[in-house]
Amino acid sequence: MNILVVGGGGREHAIAWRLAQDSCRPTLFCAPGNAGTAALAMNLPISAEDVPGLLAWAREHRPDLTVVGPEVPLCLGLADALAAEGLRVFGPCQAAARLEGSKLFAKEIMTAAGVPTARSQAFDNAAAAVAALAGFSLPVVIKADGLAAGKGVIIAQTRDEAVAAIRSMLVDAVFGAAGAQVLIEEFLEGEEASILALVDGERAVILPSSQDHKRVFDHDQGPNTGGMGAYSPAPVVTPELLPVIMNTVILPVVRELKKRGIVYKGVLYAGLMIGSRGINVLEFNARFGDPETEALLPRLTGDLIPALEACIDGTLRDALVKVRPEVAVTVIMAAGGYPGPYTKGTPIYGLADAAKVPDSMVFHAGTALKDGQVVASGGRVLAVTALGKDLETAVARAYRAAEKIRFEGAHYRTDIAHRAFNR
Repeated sequence: MNILVVGGGGREHAIAWRLAQDSCRPTLFCAPGNAGTAALAMNLPISAEDVPGLLAWAREHRPDLTVVGPEVPLCLGLADALAAEGLRVFGPCQAAARLEGSKLFAKEIMTAAGVPTARSQAFDNAAAAVAALAGFSLPVVIKADGLAAGKGVIIAQTRDEAVAAIRSMLVDAVFGAAGAQVLIEEFLEGEEASILALVDGERAVILPSSQDHKRVFDHDQGPNTGGMGAYSPAPVVTPELLPVIMNTVILPVVRELKKRGIVYKGVLYAGLMIGSRGINVLEFNARFGDPETEALLPRLTGDLIPALEACIDGTLRDALVKVRPEVAVTVIMAAGGYPGPYTKGTPIYGLADAAKVPDSMVFHAGTALKDGQVVASGGRVLAVTALGKDLETAVARAYRAAEKIRFEGAHYRTDIAHRAFNR
């Protein structure tokens, strides 16, 4: 079986690593991949956002399955283009991916489906948006409508910050077309959690819960990043909450989309705020999360490919997803300066030593091979993951592995899973 994995980050390395363990032992291709996927697959010199290039390769090589990692190719219609060629693809169609590609569309769907979410208003005019701030308490959330590489959400603590955020998007166009419309949204108190579900157009199976760590420094300080670590399960998501999430969030959205002629197949990711007002949806993503995937996939056992194919075929059932009891923790090792400007090309040492730590695995997020040496090529460089019988064991193993890895400017948070410990 030949499988194409689209993407080149830690999520895609984790997907390739997990697929490589399936009993059918597939032949893997990654576009573009990284130094980690190179050990499992043939890397292809095609950008994940190059839909014509990916389509041309798929036409020629006819992979049995394509798994799309990032959101941009999904929002550009890669799944539709592959399906039109008679190829099997795991990932939602372009219309369904709008749940992530447009926050306004996601709000529209949530409102129609009765899904709990924060009160918000949409604007394309800066003066009108600034005037509307009077109707919101502080802090207030300003969101660019479209994809902004994870930087389009600003939590403004003061009115001046909110005004600056609105003007940066609607007047200065810092996010281009993605910020041509903005949402002003009420700020919700509570604890965040990530729920990912496999969806076959009608049915869904919820994967283990997880929690991401967005801020760059310990104690949730500093600017937001693409994610500095994750752990699974997240204690804030109690067993009693899972059917509530399924019946008030996941299935209502799938059904509302279907009413509109949009069949959602793939991963539906709900970013939740759980607090005194119960469960509220902060956002939807149309793909596996990153770095949540690096913590989730090691917790799955058995074959994964049948579950992905069942999503395509509309035959998904609970028995296709088997979860190990162990806890998983992922620590992101980032380049010096990240999430600001960072250096590329610095050699990475100690990967073999890290791999010797029991029940640990190192997923490459931003790496490349240069003259046989693994070097840093992105802001988030490595996702160091470990399993353990409990959270303490998993955390200790992940940090033991991370401590064995060295590259210039490397930094990482030392408090991953702190919310779980503080509970």
